[in-house]
Amino acid sequence: MMQQLSVIMDALPFILQGAGVSLAIVCFSMGLGLLMGVPMAVGLVYGPAPVRWLIGLYVWFFRGVPILVLMFLFYFGIFDLLDLDLNAISAVSLVLGLTSAAYQSQIFRGAIQSLPQGQLKAARALGMSDRQGIVSIILPQALRLSIPAWSNEYSIILKDSALAYVVGAMDIFTRTHFVASRTYEHLALFINAGVLYFIITLVGVKLLLALEKKVRIPGYTQ
Repeated sequence: MMQQLSVIMDALPFILQGAGVSLAIVCFSMGLGLLMGVPMAVGLVYGPAPVRWLIGLYVWFFRGVPILVLMFLFYFGIFDLLDLDLNAISAVSLVLGLTSAAYQSQIFRGAIQSLPQGQLKAARALGMSDRQGIVSIILPQALRLSIPAWSNEYSIILKDSALAYVVGAMDIFTRTHFVASRTYEHLALFINAGVLYFIITLVGVKLLLALEKKVRIPGYTQ
């Protein structure tokens, strides 16, 4: 027992550096997913049929293909074809961000469709254009309502970030595996990695729930 604790304590600074890498991957992926997911959701709800079809195809592809396959497809294929010289962390972040955009578009689409349909008509009656109504009235409410589902997406991306191991990005899992393969203390080290992932998930979800309470719409029960 003392030997396992000693190995964990010796390896902890090295593994904690991986926690920073994992968090960087999650933050970039969530941000890219948000930037792409919101306009995609608007296009799915209000866009013309060709736009809805194209976005639906994108969503179908990234939701239908396993993350591991996407990782290999982009890292060893598409990025090379596009002559993008990305390091492992950037490549993983980009693939997870593109995948998250597909899932986040569905989160925001559901939130937009849960709002009373007459709100956009009321905005038009006030003299607003559709774009002004969507940006000023629909999206602020939809983004607030999306936070609980968004916290689930955070947890999923954090767990998916462990797949960075397959392309050599030095996240929590990769560093833990590196130490375990040299000390043969696999059980203790992977329990330690599991605890780290649990703590990061718990803190992130708590922060998002606190944000949800802070921006909750008074009197709105959904």
